[in-house]
Amino acid sequence: MVIPEPFVFSEIARSGGRTSALIAMLAITLCGCSFDLSLWSSAPEKEAPAKAAPAETGAGDAQAATVRAQALAKSGKTEEALAEFDKAIAIDPHHAEALYNRGQLYQRQRQHQLAIDDFTSANGLTPQRAEPLLGRAISYVAMERFKEAAADLDEAVQADPQNAQAWTTRGLAYERLGDRDKAKASFARALAIRPKDEAARSGLARLGG
Repeated sequence: MVIPEPFVFSEIARSGGRTSALIAMLAITLCGCSFDLSLWSSAPEKEAPAKAAPAETGAGDAQAATVRAQALAKSGKTEEALAEFDKAIAIDPHHAEALYNRGQLYQRQRQHQLAIDDFTSANGLTPQRAEPLLGRAISYVAMERFKEAAADLDEAVQADPQNAQAWTTRGLAYERLGDRDKAKASFARALAIRPKDEAARSGLARLGG
């Protein structure tokens, strides 16, 4: 599993000084994400037309390429990891794990539209999972598309009500939208799940919660 590096929200920090401290702490909490996607099914609901396997293979099926990509990403070899994820997705365009992890790498490179595209594809293949929605929301926040982020986060917390990260990010999105009540409720919920969540604690304190 790819463990994302601390995400830098400089695009937002420079546009809203009063939330920059929260954004910095949120970046720290995001770096600890570890999503187990190994149980995700990479098969689409409907059978796709069969495609010829690339000439490279043997060990080079989609899952093997995904495993190689994850190892490369963990070692900091981002470009090589992206190439392996590209290979996995070329073999199996419905490989949700490869799509999700490639989205994380694009996000780390601040290629947010590419990240959003991959998270959207992963979400379409695994609609009951919160992780692609949270990933997409983070890129929406970085692009200051707060309404879209909030919509994804509403769905994410319904899919996984115990996901503290989703609640914290939801609090940030609603704070930037000016909905103090939803922001405070989200930060409070995050703290109830994860009492040491400093981003949520700071957000709640700032809003007078």
